[in-house]
Amino acid sequence: MVYIFDFNDSNHYETRFERIKNSYAFELEMALLLNMVAPEDGSRVLDIGCGTGRSLESLLNRGLDLTGVDPSPYMLDIAKERLNDKAELYRAFAEDLPFEDNTFNHAFFLTSLEFTEMPAKAIEEACRVAKDKVFIGVLNKYAPLNIIRRIKGIFIKNILSQARFFSILELRQITFDILGDVPITWKTTLQFPFNNSRTARWIEQRPLVQKSPFGTIIGMTIIPVPRFKTRPLPLKIKQPGIYSPVTGFAMNHTKDDL
Repeated sequence: MVYIFDFNDSNHYETRFERIKNSYAFELEMALLLNMVAPEDGSRVLDIGCGTGRSLESLLNRGLDLTGVDPSPYMLDIAKERLNDKAELYRAFAEDLPFEDNTFNHAFFLTSLEFTEMPAKAIEEACRVAKDKVFIGVLNKYAPLNIIRRIKGIFIKNILSQARFFSILELRQITFDILGDVPITWKTTLQFPFNNSRTARWIEQRPLVQKSPFGTIIGMTIIPVPRFKTRPLPLKIKQPGIYSPVTGFAMNHTKDDL
């Protein structure tokens, strides 16, 4: 069932970023998004599950046309204060986006797909409204830190107790089931969640390190190439009819002349 953040959840979500380890994780996640999507100046970008607008705020000075949606009115209230009309905000569910096909160049989930009721439908909707790239940033179910979080959530209820964690294989399978064999790229980040030193930050940016399947956060880009099904159609060929000779022409033949 979809989990909608209430007033207390929304305020707790904001206070989480006062802790260095959480702001560091967010920084790495945003860096991965920008690296994998590389939005051009003037691109229209949709943040699905924008929450309090923190990710949109990070994109403000990049020449992008920004839009965010979230089902929680409390989250959107904080986002409106943060963004000050610099992005369009709508209350909507990821599974039913209020936009026409191909409205945006890019759409992304940033730790929001975990709280949707129907993740496959949410990804399908993202691919419907975005024509260039869809980015999915989710918590990796096989990362050591997330395994600890899942076990802890059994005994101590918190926001992540309501989340569904994903693996790279699961995301690929969901995407292929929806769109077929479309181009997909994945990386991971936050390999060392308990170390935010300068050395750790440098290591996190190495391409080989980002191909580890055990990073805390998975980043996956989808290029939603449209598919067309074709089927053979029967052709109706009209047989030429037998016509009587037309009179009145200089060259007029009868059947006996042929």
